[in-house]
Amino acid sequence: MYTPIYELALGRDFTRLQPELQEYFSLAPGSGHYGVGEGVFDVVGCRQPWLRPLLRPASGEQAFFPEYGEGIRFRIENHAHLDPFGRSSLTARREIYFPGTTRIFQDTTSVDGAGGSPGLLDYVGRYRRLVTDLNLSVTPDGRLRGVSEASRLLLGPLRIPLPDALDAKAYAEQWWDPEADGTGKHRIQVKVIQPQIGLVLVYAGHFDYRLEPYPGGTTAPGHLPLYAQPDRWERRT
Repeated sequence: MYTPIYELALGRDFTRLQPELQEYFSLAPGSGHYGVGEGVFDVVGCRQPWLRPLLRPASGEQAFFPEYGEGIRFRIENHAHLDPFGRSSLTARREIYFPGTTRIFQDTTSVDGAGGSPGLLDYVGRYRRLVTDLNLSVTPDGRLRGVSEASRLLLGPLRIPLPDALDAKAYAEQWWDPEADGTGKHRIQVKVIQPQIGLVLVYAGHFDYRLEPYPGGTTAPGHLPLYAQPDRWERRT
């Protein structure tokens, strides 16, 4: 039986999360299920018009995109699995339904035990060319906070650490809002900030979440549907 990666990373603090968040982050390899979230982003994308053309070439990486919108529907799928190198991982695939186009944003978060205690690495984009250290904490009211720390570009044989002056950091917060729509909703807010530019990307909204069984009832811990797999896996940290 595998332990969910967020529980591994948070340790005892995992039990301090809101119960709904504990359930959300309890998906583990071999469970036979994947998570589906559907909702609306109140805001999503790049707010600065001058910056959007610079993000357009990166849209093919399925990591950044040049659009900006408000009241935009989205869908997220969470798949817990072992990656090809045996690391416990969670792959998230988001579909963002902008008017006239759908953008895909995907990443895989994997457990890194090299430092002695479990940490998390986030591999971003369809080619997994960007990897960041993910630092998690729990707020006094049970919300989950995550901050991307040092980032590295993985270009062919090169592993290039990004200096602080160039590195963009992501600040994320997720929580359960029991008063939303009278029934309760999951909420998320993410800001990507670059020191020289400022706010590069933002998304914030609410969604409903459910678990679905894999077709055929597979419980193989390494199972990840073909459409959710990246074009390239990366083992370097």
